[in-house]
Amino acid sequence: MKLNQDKTELLIIHSRYCLCPSLSCLHVGDVDVVPVKATSNLGVVFDDTTCFKSHITDVCKSSFYHLRNISIIIRKYLTNEATEMVVHAFVTSKLDYCNSLLYGLPKFLIAKLQSVQNSAAHLVCMSGKFDHITPTLIDLHWLPIRHRIVFKILLLVYKSPNAKAPSYYFLSDLLTYRRSSYSLRSVSNGDLVEPSSKMRPYGDQSFAVCAPRLWNSLPLSIRRSSSVDIFKNVLKTSF
Repeated sequence: MKLNQDKTELLIIHSRYCLCPSLSCLHVGDVDVVPVKATSNLGVVFDDTTCFKSHITDVCKSSFYHLRNISIIIRKYLTNEATEMVVHAFVTSKLDYCNSLLYGLPKFLIAKLQSVQNSAAHLVCMSGKFDHITPTLIDLHWLPIRHRIVFKILLLVYKSPNAKAPSYYFLSDLLTYRRSSYSLRSVSNGDLVEPSSKMRPYGDQSFAVCAPRLWNSLPLSIRRSSSVDIFKNVLKTSF
């Protein structure tokens, strides 16, 4: 705070089913910090109920801005392959950034992000606005948004025990392999302990809860992939 008071913000996170705790401000030295409804952290907008509505709105607004500029200014000069590269750089990267935080959100919020991807696919393939989008996504080998979220979580799980993730992630501390006193089969299968969650939907959305459930639902052949690239390829085709 002493280094940059203007960028110091206070966010009180609470359940959307309960009233926000009463706190008008926080006194730190000679500074009064007033609570805010949403704030940005590492490019992700967190709100006070962690529903990520503000974040999704910002992503959609920025993505449609870039799609509009690409369509109007440079699309006619680009091939489909070049357009796809530009779309990945300016749009898909935004949709995929920290998207594992969006697991378990209501369908209407995910649908907003899906509309961005649909528009991007139409732009790349020059298809009509009202053409069915599923064949277009299949031709481009693009996973829908809800699958991309699950894909990211499972990739993080795969990387954690295989020492592929940076040490500061600490994700491996949230994962526990199931061990049986009767058989070593569960260990060799790489099953994870699925912790119970009493706080819904917040508990079910946490990485420690949803990641083991998603991982254990994968076929053993996918979980035993010998490399990250192989894992990504077989996982993508499994959706």
